Amino acid sequence: MTRFATSESMSMSQLELPEVNVATLSNRDRIINDLKAICPGEAVISHDSEMRAFESDGLTAYRQMPLVVVLPETVDQVSQVLKYCHENEVRVVPRGAGTSLSGGALPLQDGVLLGLGKFNKILEVDYDNRCVVAEPGVTNLGISNAVEERGFYYAPDPSSQIACSIGGNIAENSGGVHCLKYGLTTNNVLGLEVVLITGEVVQIGGKHMESEGYDLLGLMTGSEGLLGVVTKVTVRILRKPETARALLIGFPSSEDAGQCVADVISEGIIAAGMEMMDKYAIHAAEDFVQAGYPLDVDALLIVELDGPEVEVDYLIERVSSIAKTNKAVSVAASNNEEERLNFWAGRKAAFPAIGRISPDYYCMDGTIPRHKLPVVLKRMAQMSADYGLRVANVFHAGDGNMHPLILYDANVPGELEKTEEFGGEILKLCVEVGGVLTGEHGVGVEKRDLMPVMFSKTDLEHQQRVKCAFDAKGLLNPGKVFPELYNCAEMGRMHISGGKLPFPDIPRF
Repeated sequence: MTRFATSESMSMSQLELPEVNVATLSNRDRIINDLKAICPGEAVISHDSEMRAFESDGLTAYRQMPLVVVLPETVDQVSQVLKYCHENEVRVVPRGAGTSLSGGALPLQDGVLLGLGKFNKILEVDYDNRCVVAEPGVTNLGISNAVEERGFYYAPDPSSQIACSIGGNIAENSGGVHCLKYGLTTNNVLGLEVVLITGEVVQIGGKHMESEGYDLLGLMTGSEGLLGVVTKVTVRILRKPETARALLIGFPSSEDAGQCVADVISEGIIAAGMEMMDKYAIHAAEDFVQAGYPLDVDALLIVELDGPEVEVDYLIERVSSIAKTNKAVSVAASNNEEERLNFWAGRKAAFPAIGRISPDYYCMDGTIPRHKLPVVLKRMAQMSADYGLRVANVFHAGDGNMHPLILYDANVPGELEKTEEFGGEILKLCVEVGGVLTGEHGVGVEKRDLMPVMFSKTDLEHQQRVKCAFDAKGLLNPGKVFPELYNCAEMGRMHISGGKLPFPDIPRF
């Protein structure tokens, strides 16, 4: 059964998107002029050559030109744009820095692309309450840079932190190498200002640690632009630890490294970060940044420990001992900050470094129970042989968030499609062993059609009821996350019978 209509303008792999609203396309000139009245100057981009920069996000296999691009500068302009689109039933795709790897910011042919790039200011640094108030276009690393002189930092640190925006981090609930100990975005955000599709501006949370009522802050974080547009973010900042040291541990196999991770965690040691790279990733990263990685190992584990100096020194010895028990062939510990940062340099550059050994790669994102790492890595190796495609593994081993990079060549007919099939099998494996489809990249369009692998129809119905409560007309980022779109008005009129809703009979948009 077809869930979405396929747009003819999609390139490379074909993706099914919501059926194009012909009325919106026919009124394009009027819509552009109306938006220019709301956002004057150069804030509205409508020429194809200028919109080309917005045709995809980090998942470049899918490309789609938007109806028009709007770059507002004020909250009032965002409110007016959304209210206009709501009243005229025009679809809207919010976009931050465009670093999403799940197609979350993929435009729609009949949709307004709402870019938040001009919201790039830090509004307040409050050391007394240990928080920063920023606009959504501020980069993740920009927050840490703003407070580093006073010895503070923002903990979530995705690999794209130099470019990704804090608003996008909210949308995808981003993590990073230090999320094992300090949590994902949802554990570090205190408040949001959100504009709803109706144009209403709502405040959720604030500088306080706890909020009464429903956890709307948790609901909005990770909602992938389906519920509202974030225009202000309040995040907690932390004191830099007294001491931080890292271990660089080489193993003869990925299975041995995976077992080491499971053993460290089972011993009650909560490292600041535990990252793993396999042979392909090690060689690519070393060639790229010359971090001093051993090249005679099949797997490399980076373990960072922080806290009081005496505690860190003790844990370094314990982790080293556990590693040697798991057949580690090399163990090196950083003795100063320069060495620690050098250990991390290759890991932080691993994704772009893979470009040195393959013309294209598909970055996956799935999460598994930590103790299943050896099993999953072995199964993935067999899949790699079956599909005839190499896989470079780079992932947050401590929390089980895997980022397999499937290497392929888009110029070879059928290879992208084979890559996508391989990627789907990896994600199904994650669910099979008790994991989930995503850890931090989100569902977007990449994992949308795999949602039924993890959720029942009833689960998806109730998730979409939440969507309907915020966006009854289904205008915000449609075609993402949910494998089928349903008319919210019809859903509201249905009667529950035996605890189940007549899912197949609900009219689709």
